[in-house]
Amino acid sequence: MDGSGRFHALTARDAGLVGCRTCTRVNEAGAERCVRCGERLASRDPTSMQKVWAWWIAGLLFYIPANIWPMLITSTVGRAEEATIIGGVIDLANLGAYGVAFIVFFASVIIPVGKFIAIAWLALIVRKPHGHKPGPLLHLFEFVEFIGRWSMIDVFVVAILAALVQFDLLATINPGIAAVCFALSVIFTMLSAMSFDSRAIWDRIETIADD
Repeated sequence: MDGSGRFHALTARDAGLVGCRTCTRVNEAGAERCVRCGERLASRDPTSMQKVWAWWIAGLLFYIPANIWPMLITSTVGRAEEATIIGGVIDLANLGAYGVAFIVFFASVIIPVGKFIAIAWLALIVRKPHGHKPGPLLHLFEFVEFIGRWSMIDVFVVAILAALVQFDLLATINPGIAAVCFALSVIFTMLSAMSFDSRAIWDRIETIADD
C-alpha cells in the first residue's frame, strides 16, 4: 500500500509465474501443464464469472422449492404428514429441542442464504476496479468454500431418520422431494464458489493502482 492508500501487489503473473488451480504448485508462466499434477495451466480463467453465475442461479432455483416442498413425509397407521424445513424447525422448537432447532435452521437457512449473498457480492465486486482490501475478501471467499459442505446437515438428518424408522412397523419416514432439491442446491452453490477465480480480486486492485 502506498501513501495514497492504494495497493501495489506483486502477483505471480507479474513475476513470470502461474499457480496451478488444482494443487497450488507454482510453475513457470510458459508451461502448459503443472509439473506436479499435470493439470493444464492458465493464468486466469476467462469463463470464471459465467460459471459462477450459472451455478449460482441453478442453486437458487433449487433452493426455492427446497423450502416450499416437504422435506420429510411421516406415515403413522395409514396417516401421512408432511414437514417442510421451516415446519420441522418449528416442530422441534415446540418440543423443546431448541438447540437442535437452531442447528437445523442455521444449516438449512442461514448458511445457504449467506452463501448466495456472499458469492453474488464477490462476483459483483470484481466486475470493476474496487478499493476493498484483498485480505477480507479472500477470507470471505475461503469461508464460503469451507462452510458450504455443512449445509448438508439437514439432508444427513433426513437420511438417518429414514433409515432408522424403517424398522418400525407403526411408522415410516421417507425423504420428500425437497431433500433432493436442497442437496442439489448445496452442490450447485459449492460449484459456484469453486468456479470463482479469486485472482480477479487482485486484478481489480492492480487496475486501481495503475490508474
